[in-house]
Amino acid sequence: MLEKLEFLYGKDKAETILTKINNIINKYRDVIMKDYYDLSQRDIIIITYGDQIKEDGINPIKTLHKFFKNNTKDVISGIHILPFHPYSSDDGFSVIDYDQIDPELGTWEDIQNISKDFTLMADLVVNHVSQYHNWFKEYLNDNSQYADYFIEKPEDYNYSTVVRPRPWPLLTKFQTNSGKTKFIWTTFSTDQIDLNFKCEVVLIKMIDILLNYVANGAKIIRMDAIGYAWKEDNTKCIHLEQVHKIVQLFRDIFEEIAPQVKIITETNVPHKENISYWGNGYNEAHMVYNFSLPPLALHAFQTSNANYLSQWADSLELDLKSDKTYFFNFMASHDGIGIMPARNILPESEIKTVLDKIKSRKGNISVKSDGDGNKSPYEMNINYMDALSEPGDSDNKKVDRFIASQSILLALKGVPGIYIHSLLGSMNYYDTLDLKDQLTFRSINREKFQLSELLKELNNPETIRYKVFNRYLNLIKIRINEEAFSPDASQKVLFVNEKVFSILRINKIKNKAILSLTNVSDDIIELKFDLAEIELTNNNKAQELITGETIEVFNNVLLYKLKPFNVAWIKFEQ
Repeated sequence: MLEKLEFLYGKDKAETILTKINNIINKYRDVIMKDYYDLSQRDIIIITYGDQIKEDGINPIKTLHKFFKNNTKDVISGIHILPFHPYSSDDGFSVIDYDQIDPELGTWEDIQNISKDFTLMADLVVNHVSQYHNWFKEYLNDNSQYADYFIEKPEDYNYSTVVRPRPWPLLTKFQTNSGKTKFIWTTFSTDQIDLNFKCEVVLIKMIDILLNYVANGAKIIRMDAIGYAWKEDNTKCIHLEQVHKIVQLFRDIFEEIAPQVKIITETNVPHKENISYWGNGYNEAHMVYNFSLPPLALHAFQTSNANYLSQWADSLELDLKSDKTYFFNFMASHDGIGIMPARNILPESEIKTVLDKIKSRKGNISVKSDGDGNKSPYEMNINYMDALSEPGDSDNKKVDRFIASQSILLALKGVPGIYIHSLLGSMNYYDTLDLKDQLTFRSINREKFQLSELLKELNNPETIRYKVFNRYLNLIKIRINEEAFSPDASQKVLFVNEKVFSILRINKIKNKAILSLTNVSDDIIELKFDLAEIELTNNNKAQELITGETIEVFNNVLLYKLKPFNVAWIKFEQ
């Protein structure tokens, strides 16, 4: 830790800062129980807002807990609750007070209770706070104690090199109580004030906040927008070496007091930059979001061609930095579908094809500032099922195509993160949409539910929700009992047909293997596998896990027919 602090703040300050950090660690030693937590095929994380499901007169977090305990217990292992603090905008990502739970959601006790039944993943909004946070209020009060918490620049500051995910001016004008005009760094919006991590007090306070999450039951910490956390003039102000040192420092602290805690970094950027947050494989994040997966899978289904998806997936095993680094695989989230992670993988012409289809399906394309005065597409705001669906699709075809896409998420090496709207079979939601506001367009995929109405749909076999929910849970039930789907099991992509995404998962320790086949097209596909060529030998029979069908193998050759948007998980005993 001392080495990282010297790099960040210099030798003169490092010892003093380390003493303060150790004081915080010692404060939590009797509160946080040191434990160990290894990831397995049973880890399935649901991504949700704290008020996603409501009942009159009951804290929404309690209702959320009840819903998952009653309907998914022993199937879903973990719940990622998006920021649960009082906030002023951006659906929670503009935090007013890190020490409090939003009273509209519940209490710290509610958070603790949910962590007793599920692995709790919590959000640390690292880069910024609300303009109504007490730190910024005191800054505007000219309180010298907070003078360095934020980043002030001259009005004519040249920020042309700065890369960020928004198209509007970087600096926001504020007036202090004494009448001074300040131009403050705001990467994401005028209500989200960037913290200045060059001020060591900010770092120390964040460490205290982190350990409070763990003390209240969190086992996975998501570092929101971590890539932007350190600023240097005349740079892109993203992915600077200082940011990596901060993540490494957080990892050191967890190794010391709470080795069970996993760090996941949220960096919606091109693939190579994203995976840099694993560090050397042991010193930074345990998991990174697999941001390239959603747009590449979307492209595969929209074009009935899995070649780009397969070629990219074929490289993933080589990207892993160690046996303790994992992809957090997801198809949808509270945000939109990122475009940047598909760059340098999909040609620009293919990206345009995807964007055109999104526009035709009533989705929105948000833009970002490139740092050179130009703007470019950044994110597709649309529900994932709508993004996949073709005009005129029947409900059954929509569900078939959607479940096929989700099977890829479950079969890939890593830990699955499932957005609650994917599990619940949601579609575009327009009630709170403001077509003039780029930020609120994300609400197209953020519908909230009344528990009674949701259960009514989930119990009706005629609804899309019922069909998706039950088929999705069935796939998960199969996955969590198959050691070939362990995040430590190997993965090999098989190029058998451009319309089929095919991967072989092998757990060599347990002698288990599963061949996962996903038809991304509306065609019937006949496949032939020479098992010896894919390192599977001495197999006379195999079992398709989803249907339970026994498959005969003749002369070590497997023949299999895939229906349109069909999924097969074929298990072999090695």
